[in-house]
Amino acid sequence: MRTWSEDDPKAGLMARKRGAIITAALDAFLEEGYAGSSVNRIAASAGVAITTLYRHFSSKDDLFVAVIQDACSTSAQGEDPPWLDMPPLKGLAEAGYEHLRIAVSEEQLALYRVVTRDAKRFPELGRRYREEILEDRITLFTRHLSHWPAELRAKVKDPVRAAHVFSALLRAEILDTALLGGPIPDQAALQRRAHEAATDLLALAETGRL
Repeated sequence: MRTWSEDDPKAGLMARKRGAIITAALDAFLEEGYAGSSVNRIAASAGVAITTLYRHFSSKDDLFVAVIQDACSTSAQGEDPPWLDMPPLKGLAEAGYEHLRIAVSEEQLALYRVVTRDAKRFPELGRRYREEILEDRITLFTRHLSHWPAELRAKVKDPVRAAHVFSALLRAEILDTALLGGPIPDQAALQRRAHEAATDLLALAETGRL
């Protein structure tokens, strides 16, 4: 895709068109699923030509990943989260709350259902979700871990496993309940869970179990 400098008027126009495409794609994916949605209809809903859509996104997979990234506010959007340089407990608690808040949002739950429903028919969809969403979270976790005190950091043998353990501690029954239409905890409850998960993970790290 061609790019323009920030002071070029076309840069703002292209950014607005990209935003319109993502908004239209989100509506389409939630209403019709991945399999049932059409890039031609998405382009029409966004008010752009199909050639414009493909200037921004090389495939339907790319467009879906962009929609997920936008809903997740992932680091792919260019800014590091503020918790990245915080001390272990505070950083993990902040990261955990951010993760849970996004994971149980209506948009994210609906998009996750789309992935789980259509990934078997479209393996590339599942692969891209794993690589560009889940691995993005793991990368952020390991970057945060790299700032921990050396003595504690040395006790973590497998940072990737530690990231998955932290995710499991965070989500436990919360995500399953939300996906099945159950109640979603309020902000205070999510913050408590994030703090508990952070405390538990650091206890595991201290005993060398990660």
